[in-house]
This record gives sequence, C-alpha cells and structure tokens, in this order.
Amino acid sequence: MLNSLAAGRHLAMRVVIAQLVIAVVVGLAFTLEGRSAGLAAFGGTLIVAMGTALLAARAFGALGGAGATFMRFLVGMILRWVVLIGGLLLILVQWKLPPLPTLVGLVVGYAVNVFAFRFKG
Repeated sequence: MLNSLAAGRHLAMRVVIAQLVIAVVVGLAFTLEGRSAGLAAFGGTLIVAMGTALLAARAFGALGGAGATFMRFLVGMILRWVVLIGGLLLILVQWKLPPLPTLVGLVVGYAVNVFAFRFKG
C-alpha cells in the first residue's frame, strides 16, 4: 500500500483548512455585492468544508478490513450529502440568502479538492 492512514488524514486536514481559507476569501469577495451575498458565498463554501471534515473523520477514523473501511467511507459520504443538502436548505430556504453566491461558494469549495489532489507536494 502506497498511502498510509496518517497520510490520508494529513491530506484531508490540508483540504479542509484550504476550504476554510477559501470560504473566508470568497465571502469577503462577495461582500462587495452586499452582506447577504457575502454570507451566502461563505456559507456555501463552509458547508463543503464541513462535509469534507465529516467524511474524513469517518473514513480515516480507525484501522479495519476492507469491508469496514468501505462502510466507514460510505457512511462518511452519506453524512457529507446530509450536511450539503441541510446546509443548502438552511441558506436558501430558512435564511433566504441569494442562490448565485451560494452556488459559487459550493463550486469553489469543491474546486479546492481538485487542486489539493493535483498538487499533493
């Protein structure tokens, strides 16, 4: 096996930290269009970071066989989607924040994953 559990945890932590930093940057950028747009963009990126953190906590939680590891990963993915959908409902329906900055925040948050895996360095 090329990657250890510790390497996976380390990469997941880097991704979550990068997503949190990007959440602040995107939120501040959209604040130029108004407070609600800034909060929506920040919230969109923040729910991606929260979902990634939950997935990483479940997937890299403990050692086990292939079946147990797959089940932990599957539960982590389900939790990630619950956080994503719940967060979107909160942002768009409950708080009635603008949808475009929210979606931009989501896309930028997930774009961090692409760059994190491309430049592991």
